[in-house]
Amino acid sequence: MLRNLFTAIAGHGLVLVVRMITAPRAIWAGIEPIPRKRVYFANHTSNADFPLVWSVLPAFLRSHTRPVAASDYWLKNRLRAFFGRDVLKAVLINRDREGRDANEDPVARMVAALDEGSSLIIFPEGRRNLTDEPLLEFKTGLYHLAKARPDIDLVPTWIDNLNSVLPKGEIVPVPLICTVTFGAPIHIAPGEDRDIFLARAHAALAALSKGAEG
Repeated sequence: MLRNLFTAIAGHGLVLVVRMITAPRAIWAGIEPIPRKRVYFANHTSNADFPLVWSVLPAFLRSHTRPVAASDYWLKNRLRAFFGRDVLKAVLINRDREGRDANEDPVARMVAALDEGSSLIIFPEGRRNLTDEPLLEFKTGLYHLAKARPDIDLVPTWIDNLNSVLPKGEIVPVPLICTVTFGAPIHIAPGEDRDIFLARAHAALAALSKGAEG
């Protein structure tokens, strides 16, 4: 019980720190913040991406929303493990395909989290985008997740300006205003081809980036 209290306090503290540094603004452009299971799929430019999206959600959504993240990063030391595993309750994925056990299938773990009642925050690019392009190509995980649970709202989620707050290699953040824009949800169509679906999801997220620039 004491550990749960400490974890809750740490979670509130994380939200306060994120809001103090980034003054984040949530823009619900295509969907309302209602208690419904969703998959928020976002662009990925910083290791602080999922704490930002998680923190900007209303508390009643945040308590049921779990980021999907790399276990090799978030279990690297005790502090990261505490925040990733215990505070954020991340679905931790082993990115080493060769070293995965049978029970470590990433899509199966995400589907299990959805079936348990959680929403998810995922980054379909698969790695941080350090290029000049707005978005990298999407990996296939979003397609397999959509195919497994076609009724789940897939919400494009554009994070703007966070890569300037915490550039790669830096540990001291630069206070800047960030926005998180939630677009209209998409769903996979019956029999929809993988490449067509991923291109459509990619376009939905890229369209939000143009709105952020404007």
